[in-house]
Amino acid sequence: MNILSENTAFGGMQAVFSHDSEVLNSEMTFAVFIPPQAVEAPCPVLWYLSGLTCTHANVMEKGEYRRLAAEHGLIVVCPDTSPRGKDVPDAITDWQLGKGAGFYVDATEDPWSKYYRMESYITKELPELVAKSFRADMDRQGIFGHSMGGHGAMTLALKNPGRYKSCSAFAPIVSPSTSPWAQKAFEKYLGADTSVWRKHDACALVEDGARFPEFLIDQGKADGFLEEGLKPWMFEEAVKGTDIGLTLRMHERYDHSYYFISTFMDDHIRWHAERL
Repeated sequence: MNILSENTAFGGMQAVFSHDSEVLNSEMTFAVFIPPQAVEAPCPVLWYLSGLTCTHANVMEKGEYRRLAAEHGLIVVCPDTSPRGKDVPDAITDWQLGKGAGFYVDATEDPWSKYYRMESYITKELPELVAKSFRADMDRQGIFGHSMGGHGAMTLALKNPGRYKSCSAFAPIVSPSTSPWAQKAFEKYLGADTSVWRKHDACALVEDGARFPEFLIDQGKADGFLEEGLKPWMFEEAVKGTDIGLTLRMHERYDHSYYFISTFMDDHIRWHAERL
């Protein structure tokens, strides 16, 4: 890994690294906060997945997670949202496809499949690097995210309940198969067979039998994407009659921005700390 930056915060270290990813066939950048407790013993790992158009930097600069992460002794890892590099396929005029829009799936269709394998990167390659490089307790992992990253966190948790012990989301895309935000990307990355999409759709995964103990979802009622792209009530309906716990909190006047995320970040850090 190459160290791009290191800054002391709340007694811990906020760092940014780059490394060559074999899974994504490109150089990747990620941020990691190491709490002061890691000097003494391995600490739990909390993964944060960002949304469309974002990089590792959005939550690192605006998410306000370090104070509580330091208090509770959590390592927070913030990956990028897609592969990068000059050879990586892109859709320059479409923010919902290509760079910044990896959707945390492993693409199967050309030309995307060589590079867009974010699911394998998040669940395999990057955790191996984190385990090797930091004092991380990989038996205690949680995952959360925003928007597209909320979709990623929820689907990866549902598919890997033995790996993650906690999951939460800010304004997640809970049903990408029915969301214009995701349908185009899913068709390009995964093909036209919508039955394949169900493996990357939180509502469909629950309907098909996937289980996870409980979720925390925060959603702003003034979010301009609520009705068309996010639709958290669909997940609320999907978990009815299951043993999946859901805390869905709808907030007046809050939108889709990091003003919303930073307001409720403390609640999410505490949620994960209690379970990790």
